[in-house]
Amino acid sequence: MPFNLDHFDPCAVPSPCYVVSEAAIRQNLEIIDGVQRRTGCRILLALKGFAMFSLFPLIRQYLFGVSASGVYEARLGREMFGKSVHACAPAYPEAEFHELLAYSDHISFNSFSQWDRFRDRALGRGVACGIRVNPERSEVKTAIYDPCGPCSRLGVTAANFRPDRLDGVTGLHFHTLCELNADSLARTLPVFEERFGAHLDRMEWVNFGGGHHISRPDYDVDLLCDLINDFRRRRPLDVYLEPGEAIALNAGALVATVQDIFRNDMDIAILDTSAAAHMPDTLEMPYRPEIAGAGKPGEHPHVYRLGGMTCLAGDVIGDYSFPEPLTVGRRLVFLDMAHYTMVKNNTFNGIRLPAIAVWEEGGGVRVARRFGYPDYLGRLS
Repeated sequence: MPFNLDHFDPCAVPSPCYVVSEAAIRQNLEIIDGVQRRTGCRILLALKGFAMFSLFPLIRQYLFGVSASGVYEARLGREMFGKSVHACAPAYPEAEFHELLAYSDHISFNSFSQWDRFRDRALGRGVACGIRVNPERSEVKTAIYDPCGPCSRLGVTAANFRPDRLDGVTGLHFHTLCELNADSLARTLPVFEERFGAHLDRMEWVNFGGGHHISRPDYDVDLLCDLINDFRRRRPLDVYLEPGEAIALNAGALVATVQDIFRNDMDIAILDTSAAAHMPDTLEMPYRPEIAGAGKPGEHPHVYRLGGMTCLAGDVIGDYSFPEPLTVGRRLVFLDMAHYTMVKNNTFNGIRLPAIAVWEEGGGVRVARRFGYPDYLGRLS
């Protein structure tokens, strides 16, 4: 079930506060686990999208492990998730690689120069090593999120692939999707096989990356399963997927409070949250998050531009209409705020980070974490 507001009291948590529903997370996991059971693939939680470790006891009941993009994510996965850890990053700093090896089972290298540099150390620790490849098949429309765009820094293209340097490599990794349906994978897989299939006989595993919106209501799960099963019939390899957003899709909210209302050609409401600091994807993608009980301008009689707390002129969440006038102190509930929020937020202007709460399956709300001045101070010197 998506985050169900019928029995949720937004005044039961501090403001601002991310609230994540255990029941909604479990429903997403059931859908994702169905793909594992139907295909034999192994699905990882991409920590870059969702790293709420208070819910790891639930998530690890279903998923094979985690994927990490840096040494701290790898450590979090090893210490708090406790299952398989797969690392993939554009580059690995020399000073961190020894620590990364201590936490990782799989490491994918973004270039053959990185592979040459770290090969002996990785193989000496028994880590399964892969090369990230770039099929050069763009499916993502927003350029900032397209790993296959022109001159991409992500993955080795076919023209730069080095079959003579594959000794010790046991897998290929491609990540080309972002918030996409299975039809995008259906178009990508043939290109991947056309450009890199000649090397798959030397491999033991393939990672299809993330961006698979598996738990979205319109996602074609049957097509995804058909694609994986067909691939595995032709290629007897272990197949990994590493969605992050799909685990937490429609599973959380951000509760905020109206702080001030004034007029400048239109009514403007300032909230105790921030697009720039607390939900940065609203500016980067960009997109307009939904608010429970609100609509687009003109849908309801009272229209407001909702702005954040920072000094950034563009810290604007969007324009919304409401059935009744807003008042100072009114709680607003932004929907689908579990993924790419907690992992990307910041303390710009010294504003407080939102608390984090769990809406438990039994019905109670538990505040898992509150943030304060020490968290701001700890980022500075």
